[in-house]
Amino acid sequence: MVYSVKSMGFYGMDAYEITIEADVAMGMPAFDLSGLPDASVKEARERVRSAIVNNGFVFPLRRIVINLAPANVKKAGSYYDLPILVALLQSTGTIGDDLTSCAFIGELSLSGEVRPVNGILPMTIRAREIGIKTFFVPADNAFEASVVDGITVIPLKNVRELVEHLNHIRPIPAAKHFHITVEDQQYDIDFADVKGQYTVKRALEIAAAGGHNILLIGSPGSGKSMMAKRMPTILPDMTFEEMIETTKIHSVAGVMPANVPLITRRPFRAPHHTISSAGLSGGGSIPRPGEISLAHNGVLFLDELPEFNRQTLEILRQPMEDGVVTISRVSATLTYPCSVMVVAAMNPCPCGYYGHPTRACTCSSNAISRYLSRISGPLLDRMDMHIEVPPVAFTQLAQNDEGCDTSGQIRQRVNRVRSVQNERFAGTHIHCNAAMTPAMVSKYCVFDDRAREYLTRIYDAMGFSARAYSKVLKVARTIADLDGSELIQKKHVLEATRFRNLDMKYWKNSPKVQN
Repeated sequence: MVYSVKSMGFYGMDAYEITIEADVAMGMPAFDLSGLPDASVKEARERVRSAIVNNGFVFPLRRIVINLAPANVKKAGSYYDLPILVALLQSTGTIGDDLTSCAFIGELSLSGEVRPVNGILPMTIRAREIGIKTFFVPADNAFEASVVDGITVIPLKNVRELVEHLNHIRPIPAAKHFHITVEDQQYDIDFADVKGQYTVKRALEIAAAGGHNILLIGSPGSGKSMMAKRMPTILPDMTFEEMIETTKIHSVAGVMPANVPLITRRPFRAPHHTISSAGLSGGGSIPRPGEISLAHNGVLFLDELPEFNRQTLEILRQPMEDGVVTISRVSATLTYPCSVMVVAAMNPCPCGYYGHPTRACTCSSNAISRYLSRISGPLLDRMDMHIEVPPVAFTQLAQNDEGCDTSGQIRQRVNRVRSVQNERFAGTHIHCNAAMTPAMVSKYCVFDDRAREYLTRIYDAMGFSARAYSKVLKVARTIADLDGSELIQKKHVLEATRFRNLDMKYWKNSPKVQN
């Protein structure tokens, strides 16, 4: 007789239904798995056998064939231990309930404990979509699954609890649905801690308001990293859709914070410059999200930008433009979202003091050229804003900046501007000005006559590429939004172009600008 139990799997970011079919027949005792299982799935035989025997239940000494349907999709991981066990316990009469509206997921220990797995959130969402009423998950995953409304989540600690629940001996209370409450975010750091640097803080506020990529160039100790690490304190509140998207990526990657069912703060990822290409973009024998995807809907901070491997940096070019990264392997081709705001920081030369007002640079012109050439022209072109971070004078360090804006005040302005953008792009997948399509740029970047005349004059004078010109328009749109203006005025364009001229200063003689 064939027994069927429903389970779930995921492929990239998308979950799908899996049916565990167990054929328990007379014959020489054997335990076979089919349906393209990998080695970790095949090892489920020993885990399931030990869990059943060690909990005092009967293991069928017959010819057992387990099929994981659909059979044309490769199965990996230890997700299917629990549904395989349920199917076998049905065959011995240990469990007799109708389980057609139930689904099971979880790894088993040899003693029968149910261990957590990755990707619970997308699997729970998909289970609800296909009509599953009750989803049995590991107890450590239940809080995450409780985010999804409209489905009963049963947390399991061990196999004995499961059997007693299904036989109505000792029912397990369902996990309480998690109700999202957006509280005022508190941080240990604040932009009020930054002395001086008013122009740079203004640039970072614009970047946060519009989701723009920004490059900070300055000498050591000028505060580049300090300000970049304070970016999370001024990022706008996440929409519910963004929370779900971000949580799904972290769930699939297995990096969900403990006791956090839903990510409500925008991610801030700061990988070290020794990171590999696969670590940044994603990959591996079993492809998983990289740092650029883990920063989705948040910030990817690249400190000491020229120290990153050149090939690793070039991988960023297409994801920065498309908002997705595609990982192709022989076994699978997966696409992960990566709509991120890239914040990069670098010194202007190897010693760090090229252009410093008081300290002399010790680097040769060739050394400076080689250092700057580590950043390719196409990558530089994808940075919406470039800002020079000057050294802080002693008078600024010594003064008490009680009147400067706090992170909370800046975030209020950023939230106001993002609400305008959410209304502007309602009904689309676009959430910020930086992600506007060319058609949207033409529709929403409307200038007055003086601004249009100025743009006409500076396009050739500054040697803009078509991409750089589009970036300037998007930044000008954000500045106008901060100013509460529907029309983009000349002053908005002037400020936008001011944040786009450092390539003229530092890279004007570099051959890579011609790329």
